Amino acid sequence: MKSDNKLTEIKTTNQKQSIKETESKEYAECVVLKPVGYPFEFNLMDENIEITNKELFEEYAREQWLGLVVRENSHLFDQKIIPDYGFEIIKAKPNNSIISENTKIKFITDELKQKSNETRIKSNILLSDIVGQDNAKNKVKVITKYLEDPEKFGPWAPKNILFYGLPGTGKTMLVKALANELEVPLYLIKATSLIGDHVGDGASKIHDLFKKASENSPSIIFIDELDAVALHRSFQSLRGDVSEIVNSLLTEMDGIIENESVITIGATNNPNFIDYAVRSRFEEEIEFKLPNDEERLAIIKNNLETMPLDYELDLTRIVKLTKGLSGRDLKEKILKTALHNAIANDEDIISMENIDYAIKSSKIKNKDVKGMFE
Repeated sequence: MKSDNKLTEIKTTNQKQSIKETESKEYAECVVLKPVGYPFEFNLMDENIEITNKELFEEYAREQWLGLVVRENSHLFDQKIIPDYGFEIIKAKPNNSIISENTKIKFITDELKQKSNETRIKSNILLSDIVGQDNAKNKVKVITKYLEDPEKFGPWAPKNILFYGLPGTGKTMLVKALANELEVPLYLIKATSLIGDHVGDGASKIHDLFKKASENSPSIIFIDELDAVALHRSFQSLRGDVSEIVNSLLTEMDGIIENESVITIGATNNPNFIDYAVRSRFEEEIEFKLPNDEERLAIIKNNLETMPLDYELDLTRIVKLTKGLSGRDLKEKILKTALHNAIANDEDIISMENIDYAIKSSKIKNKDVKGMFE
């Protein structure tokens, strides 16, 4: 691996720091290192490094760096087998702390770091952007307060929370807004993607997911469509890999492997489809409801602000005609369909005729699928 030491400023950790300078600092719980190579070029040196035994490497690293202060974005240098080989400190928990005999030292490569970032979701959504769901927004305040000060909660920390409600009611939107406002990583995954081609794939994916979230804590894991894998036991015979997926999920949710400052949020349209053992691990279930008349009006107004065409609409009539629709349905099935209908007919203004067309199309679709899963 080539080092970019010539292009960036190097902040090195002083490996001869005196004991007096470290007396007031905390001990590091975990340090994540990335190999960056030598600080200079020399033809006989190979900058590539491969760790074949992570446990041995951790013991090797901890022994030589015991007592040193670690700061994120600074560097540690090997002084034993590969002298002067540099490691960048990607994460130190807490930052500016001391390596002790109990410090966990992790090792990543560019490939692993890139793979980890692929599941992290970033969003610009704010809680104020979510119309309605006041009960849900109020209940997630405890998550906000916990992730702002995890030590205050101790053993009473929130760990597992279940969001449930009809599709399109804002479950995913709320968790994106929560992670954005707290400025913590969000690991969002569809439960169906946990299903692998071979036995054990699902369990391995769950373990890797929680491991990544723990290494970057505080963080939030959001498992959407949870009932797709954590099926009720009466349905498990339909899926041969369900048992191992459920057992792995239970292991992580129980905290057998400590996942400090990691919140797990599951989402489902129907909590009754979830295996009872999994459902019982959620200390709280938060319901997401369909918007009322006032909330539908606010949702419609918010979406009309970004419309690419002008409009002449009777909003009060639209609110009455769309009773029972979710926020997502209002945008995708009604407003977007009306917009596309106006564009297709070379119209410069969205009218109620376009809205009536969208509502009629929506009712036809709903009628076609009604009772499919009853």
